Amino acid sequence: MNNPRMIFGLLFAAGAGWLVYLLAPILTPFLVGALLAYLGHPLVTRFERLRLPRALAVTLVFLIFAAVIAALLIFILPAFQRQIVEFAERLPIYFDWLQRQALPWVEELTGTELVLDVATLRETLQAHWQEMGGWLKASIGYVMQSGFRLMGWLVTLVLIPVVTFYLLLDWDRLLAKLLALFPASKQSRVRALAHETDAVLGSFLRGQLSVMLALATVYASGLWIVGLDLALPIGLLAGLLSFVPYLGLLTGVTAAGIGAYIQFHDVQPLLWVLAVFGVGQLLDSLWFTPRFVGGRTGLHPVAVIFAILAGGQLFGFAGVLLALPVAAVLKVWLRHLHERYVAELPRRRRSSRRAGP
Repeated sequence: MNNPRMIFGLLFAAGAGWLVYLLAPILTPFLVGALLAYLGHPLVTRFERLRLPRALAVTLVFLIFAAVIAALLIFILPAFQRQIVEFAERLPIYFDWLQRQALPWVEELTGTELVLDVATLRETLQAHWQEMGGWLKASIGYVMQSGFRLMGWLVTLVLIPVVTFYLLLDWDRLLAKLLALFPASKQSRVRALAHETDAVLGSFLRGQLSVMLALATVYASGLWIVGLDLALPIGLLAGLLSFVPYLGLLTGVTAAGIGAYIQFHDVQPLLWVLAVFGVGQLLDSLWFTPRFVGGRTGLHPVAVIFAILAGGQLFGFAGVLLALPVAAVLKVWLRHLHERYVAELPRRRRSSRRAGP
């Protein structure tokens, strides 16, 4: 490697990565704000096409974000909490059924005697539930007593909308200034790379998020029609995990199947559960993914899992949020570097032959 520009680029990238790692504790509001600004920028652009001023368009996007958050707090979270509480209240009934019917049936089917003290299991779960409640109470008290931690959370919550607003307001101007940093001969290539990067990011952020929300809606609504107590938590979980192929499906079918059999004590509801997830997968294949994501090639499921775990390990919550976008961008850039290297390889070989004896 005797290319000075390549060496300088690698050193600069390594130094920038090390600086980001050192500043990780204070980067969360800026990274989250940049993520929200990127998600909201296409909507701002659409409002601008309607002859609205930029500031008014950004304000409207903020109102839409606020309406979505308000809907989550007013409608979804109370329903989520209510289903969890109702399920916890029915746990004694489920344990009685487990002890009187399920265990004897399994013993008769397998011909083995199962040693399982359901009463002790129930008392253990209740004790751990109380301990968890005490731990949460102590944690909340610790956070409230620690003024610096509370102040840090408040500053983060305040900075996120501020950063998002200013980034949305100056998004096009910032991109133009970044492009101007490159030499004029390189700007066309950088612009093409930026467009492809935006397409991949749009697929992973806007497209995949739309698919996740659509699947969560289908799963939760279908399980609610079936009559499952935990329809909303299981449906949301399966939808949110759908960014990894088959992980959301397997998690949802397993959780909903176990919950349906424990609740109804019959095999027929299991068929309805399978039908709900089958309809969700059919809609995903025929409509959701082609409509929202398109035909772009995404990351391999193993790469998705590794990126999320690595991001969480290095940068905490902000790393989890940005793991997939960063991985998608790196994939595009590495592919461009590989194509450029392959294209220049014959020229380098010809140059070396000419310089030879």
